[in-house]
Amino acid sequence: MSTEVISMREPDEATVSERMLLSSGRYVSFGPFRIDQQRQEVSRDGSRLKLQGKVYQILLTLLEKPGEVVTREELRMRLWPADTHVNYDANVNTTVNKLRQALGDSSDKPLYIETIPRKGYCLLVQPEVSDKAPHPHFVPNGHSADSAAETSRNSGVFTFTKSDVWIVLGVIGLILVGMLLGAGITRLWISHAAPTVPRALTMIFSSPSAATFF
Repeated sequence: MSTEVISMREPDEATVSERMLLSSGRYVSFGPFRIDQQRQEVSRDGSRLKLQGKVYQILLTLLEKPGEVVTREELRMRLWPADTHVNYDANVNTTVNKLRQALGDSSDKPLYIETIPRKGYCLLVQPEVSDKAPHPHFVPNGHSADSAAETSRNSGVFTFTKSDVWIVLGVIGLILVGMLLGAGITRLWISHAAPTVPRALTMIFSSPSAATFF
């Protein structure tokens, strides 16, 4: 008489070996993407991405087995209980496409997620796991570095780049050149106009009408 052993593992749970990579640190990074597992947040260059729960779970599943094929059955067991009545293939495809869209990836020319025909999917990059935030501009509350810079500008702190300095110097130079040209033209006009003034006064005072008047 054989004894049938039924696994009590939930579909969304992973084995210890599968979890070994991601459990070794809080932060997971690949390419420009950073994952805070404690906060369950994904960001790209400091800007938070909005991933739905199942999309996030598929990303973690792929990250747990980089370079290996993750079958559709594995994704189904991870995302949907066995008694769930859904079109698994369609739902897996839709969820993976949402993940690709969030990552800016393409199925035709994949950078991160490759489709393995009739099998599943494969993560093309090797993630890095660390207990320290891997990006200096990573902001835990989801605000990007640009938002932080905008906040500093609103608080009255201004920063100038080298290009801004050259622009200011160029404007000042143009103003000085304009002032010098204006001064030179004014002096030239005065030098040409001054000799004609005495001659005009002489003609006025030497005329008979002027003598009669006086």
